[in-house]
Amino acid sequence: MKREIYITDYNCVTPLGFDVSSNWNHLVEGKSGVALHKVINNQEAFYASILDTEKLEEEFKNNFGSLNFTRLEKMFLLSLKPLVEKYEITEETAFILSTTKGNISLLKNQTVLPEGVYLSKLAQKIADHFGFKTKPIVVSNACVSGVMAIAVAKNMIQAGKYKDAFVIAGDEVSEFVISGFNSFQAIGTEPCKPYDKNRNGINIGEATAAVYITSVPNENEKFRFKILGDSAVNDANHISGPSRTGDGLYASIKNAITEANITSEQIDFISAHGTATIYNDEMEAIAFNRMELQHVPLNSMKGYYGHCLGASGLLESIISMESARHEILIPSKNFEETGVSQPLNVITENQSAPVKYILKTASGFGGCNAAIVLETC
Repeated sequence: MKREIYITDYNCVTPLGFDVSSNWNHLVEGKSGVALHKVINNQEAFYASILDTEKLEEEFKNNFGSLNFTRLEKMFLLSLKPLVEKYEITEETAFILSTTKGNISLLKNQTVLPEGVYLSKLAQKIADHFGFKTKPIVVSNACVSGVMAIAVAKNMIQAGKYKDAFVIAGDEVSEFVISGFNSFQAIGTEPCKPYDKNRNGINIGEATAAVYITSVPNENEKFRFKILGDSAVNDANHISGPSRTGDGLYASIKNAITEANITSEQIDFISAHGTATIYNDEMEAIAFNRMELQHVPLNSMKGYYGHCLGASGLLESIISMESARHEILIPSKNFEETGVSQPLNVITENQSAPVKYILKTASGFGGCNAAIVLETC
């Protein structure tokens, strides 16, 4: 019999707040972190979701003093600190870091690679600060990284390699990231509109998120979500374009639901990827319809947070669990008129609903796709 694996605590640092409760309250009020920002000198401002650096520095100083860390590392430390203060770190505790770009800002004006730009060094620096005893694990697989990090923790604990795990995920907005997505002509000229007829591209965002995952929950937990199933499938369609038939996402969802031992009809809510690009949104709509999930209430959080790359999957999983706890489904911000060829039940206003089974999906460059199924306990 497989070990049952649970998420029993989480935290996040975003432009909407430095903890989960402040984020949730702003989401219920319909507030978004997306605004015009000038990231690159001599270029136009972009819509993006970016933390106020002064507030970040103040929050970090209040919690850690004047320690020498990069901006992204400070975000990681702030998101993880409340969790490590509650749970013991032992020889059987895993530390998993999800990111796509890490400290890539350190490369600016450098001729020699700084040590901190290596993802393994970034993970080790965070792990050493909190006293983790096991070698850090890095998950960096484009924009499915955050969802995959949950799956990696679940599968390693089930395999008996660890008893519990702290998973953190994060990326920051940088010139490199903005320039990269701009070269694909993927950045929108207005706040993004996932699945909407008038969408014209993504907004980039930044955030960090952290969850505690364990096989031995105690009775003092405020909540508990069982990780029932997971899957990651690469359709190898294109270096940046998703499969037109949704093969990889379809297979990921099918596998995750099969492992969860439930049916599509039992899914109560879908936290989708929803980047607001024409090809991604269309691919997702096709995959969800192939799985007969078109009637399930669905949202994308990109209208609130932008696309946070390696943080998005973990952050959006946390928000979906908050939705289940409060029995409130958050609307997919800026959605007005369907702009995909297949029907979807996109949430348009705060709605009350009991949520037992959550499906969280993600897709990314290189044809990668991932899905997890969570159960409210």
